[in-house]
Order: sequence, then structure tokens, then C-alpha cells
Amino acid sequence: MQLILEQMPVVINALNTGFIQTLKLFFVTLIGAFPLGLLIAFGSMSRFRPLSGFTRLVVWIVRGTPLMIQLLIIYYFPGLVLDNPIWGGGETGRFLAASTAFIINYACYFSEIYRGGIQGVPIGQEEAGLVLGMTKSQIFFRIKLLQMIKRIVPPMSNEIITLVKDTALARIIALQEVIFAGQSFLKGSHGISGAIWPLFFTAFYYLIFNGLLTLLLGWLEKKLDYFR
Repeated sequence: MQLILEQMPVVINALNTGFIQTLKLFFVTLIGAFPLGLLIAFGSMSRFRPLSGFTRLVVWIVRGTPLMIQLLIIYYFPGLVLDNPIWGGGETGRFLAASTAFIINYACYFSEIYRGGIQGVPIGQEEAGLVLGMTKSQIFFRIKLLQMIKRIVPPMSNEIITLVKDTALARIIALQEVIFAGQSFLKGSHGISGAIWPLFFTAFYYLIFNGLLTLLLGWLEKKLDYFR
């Protein structure tokens, strides 16, 4: 116990650094995936057959393959196959590659949620808007959008909480997120080796962050109850 207490400041500092990387990956993914997912949803619903067909094919491929494989391909393919290591080296390059993979992956999942939310709004409301002389863009932003948000909050909440845990997959390309930091004390880091207890501490970071997100998303869902 005395040894653990002595090692605690070093471990907590390393885990905090790793968790900051986890938070950065989480927020960058959301910032990129939210708008990209909406664009993909519009593409999949397009009446232009080649565009909708291509978009749905991409979504099918991304959703049908593991995120871990996508990470490996996006990070290693340019350098090993194209002989063009676009990500460069170091932690910055790994973070950019991981962010790109996560944004594409989650944008495809979000696009299906968006599509379901948009198509779930009764067609009669669009027809009423057209009768009143509104344009399709006005109908979408003034009538459909808030109703769509109400419908997509529960499934989107599940995806967001899943994203928190999926960030751990980034360690496959050696991105030093919180689990990578905890696992490093097993192999030897900061003069500490063979210590498994730091891994248990990483669970608290996820539990606390997911707890806060659950409260926030639950509050948002209640705020949208007026559409019930």
C-alpha cells in the first residue's frame, strides 16, 4: 500500500495527460461528425441516383467494418502503399489520423440517425408548408429541424456515449489516450512496471465522464419534451 501511495502522483499525472487526449479526440470527432453526417444524410436521400447510391455504399462499408481496421488503414495505408506518409510522425500525426478515422466512422452512423429523424416527420407538414408558400429550405429549418432533433436525441445519445469508450481504440496506432497511459505502467513507465492498478483507475475517468454526459443528454431530452 505504501508503494502505491508513493506512485499515485506519477500515475494520476500520466492518466490526466492521457484523458486530455481522450477528450480532445472526443470533441474533435463530434465537431466534425455532426455536420458531415448531415451532409451524408442529404446525399443518401438525394433523388440523384448516382449520388444516393454512392453515399449509401460508403455508409454500408464504413458501418460494416470495424473501426479498428479503419484506423489502421487510414494511418498506415498512405505511407506503406502510396509511399506518402501524409500524417507525419509523432503524437500530432497519430492524433490527426485517429480524428479522421473517427469523424468518418461516426458521421456515417450519425447520417442514418439523421435520415431516420428527417423521414420520421409526417409528410403532411411539408405539404402544409408548401401550400403556405414556404420554400423547401424554410420548411426544413422552421418546421422539420426541431422535430428531427427531438427524434434523434435518444439514439444520438447512445452513439455519443459509445464514442467515449471507442476513443480507447486509438491506442492501436499508439495514440497516448488514457488507457494507453494506464497500460504503460504494466510494461514500464516513469520507473514503474508490473503495476495493473492504474488500469482500474482509468475506469473512473470513463464512468465520471459518461455520467456527466448522461445527465446533460437527459436534460436536453427533457427540454425537447414540448414536441411530444
